[in-house]
Parts: sequence; C-alpha cells; structure tokens
Amino acid sequence: MSQVQDATVLTVRPVVVEGNQSGVGGVSGAVVGGVAGSSVGGRRESVAVGVIGAVAGAVIGNAIERAGTREDALEILVQLRNGERRAIVQAKGTETFNPGDAVILVTTGGKTRVSRAPGVAPSGAAPSGGTQPVGTPVPPAPKG
Repeated sequence: MSQVQDATVLTVRPVVVEGNQSGVGGVSGAVVGGVAGSSVGGRRESVAVGVIGAVAGAVIGNAIERAGTREDALEILVQLRNGERRAIVQAKGTETFNPGDAVILVTTGGKTRVSRAPGVAPSGAAPSGGTQPVGTPVPPAPKG
C-alpha cells in the first residue's frame, strides 16, 4: 500500500543525478587493464605494466560506469495542505510541472514520486458520455 498526499508545486528546476559506483566498472576495468598490460614486454616489464594497466583500467571503468548511470532529473518543491514544504528529486519523465499545479505525492517503500493530481468531478455533475443522470425525467415523445 502507498501513502498519497495532496500538494501544490512551488518551484521546479532541472538537476543532474550523478551516477552510482557499484564497483563493477572499476573491477572490470582493472581486469582488462591488468591483462592488457601484462602482455607487454618481458617478464619484469609485464608485471609493472600490468599493475599500471590495472590501476588505469579501474579509474577508467569507474568513470564509464558513473557516466553511464547519470541522468537528468527534476527537483520539485511542493507545499502540502498543512503548510509543510518538501523537495523531491525524481527522474525527468513525460509530465511537466509548473508552479501552482495541483499534484499528489505517492510514497511507496520510502521512495516518493510526484504526479499530477487526478481531476475530480464536482458532486452532482452529469456523467460523461452524454447520458442523463439517473432520476432525470425524459420528455414524452410527440404525438402524431
């Protein structure tokens, strides 16, 4: 089950979420660099070049992993109905948000996402589709 809160957008600004470093890029780069470096020169040189290759590969692997997981995002500052303010950073999606927009905050498992508030029909409004509300008298058909 998720928690849903009504809010109003105060400001929106683009941000970049830096990529993560799980270590996979660094380890992979170190292995590739070490193997490539150890195949250079004679026995003594291959050990030294292998170590240098492993270090360089780890640095390059980390940079590639970080760049590959970097993404454009939005920081959305909202005000809840109780006056409390919250800033949420989320991946840039297809929805656009402007100051004054009615939104909902959906929190699931400790992560919060901002979405447009669903439209609510005022009470007593006619249902869509051109049908008449229940209980509305239908005029009699003309005679003749």
